[in-house]
Amino acid sequence: MTETSNNASVGVTAERSDAARNRSRLLEAAAQLIDEQGAENVTMREVAEAARVGKGTLFRRFGDRNGLLLALLDEAEAEFQEAHTAGPPPLGPGAPAGDRLATSGCALLERVAADADPGAALGRQVPYARRNASDTGRALHCHVSTLLRETGVDADHDMLAHALLAFTSFEAADHLRKERGVDTARLQATWVDLVRRLAQPKGP
Repeated sequence: MTETSNNASVGVTAERSDAARNRSRLLEAAAQLIDEQGAENVTMREVAEAARVGKGTLFRRFGDRNGLLLALLDEAEAEFQEAHTAGPPPLGPGAPAGDRLATSGCALLERVAADADPGAALGRQVPYARRNASDTGRALHCHVSTLLRETGVDADHDMLAHALLAFTSFEAADHLRKERGVDTARLQATWVDLVRRLAQPKGP
């Protein structure tokens, strides 16, 4: 490798290192502001100022406010996702797929009802379509779709997963809890009932 190539490689590495530091600084600043003010009150300008970077850097890194919130949401949900995919049963591997699916939905609904939970607070600020298209949203959909397939449900697993997860969305669950007075236990019981009806063997 020539000296010019070596210098170019060092420059690229330094640029990537700077970008990583900027990203970390921005996320830390955003998380601190959200903790102090609430996710609904934090602006991109405040985050840029707190991180001591230009506002343009913030937008180039995350695209828009939803992109920033989704990055924070991915971090907030990492432990929750780990419990679904690698934690102890019945949520994680080792339990029958139907039991895992029932437990998974109940855990989701419990998180939705936890108004003070950081992940829930962030999720409520991001539009439904953006949440579903995010890494976290796609991973959750894939998880539910896979469990449906493993239960032996003879259906369009992809679309059925969308239908089931719509019931656990902030929009649906918040409406039922706050406008219709449905408590979390009833929502969870309904989810379990849906899963059992789907997974039960069909008659001849």
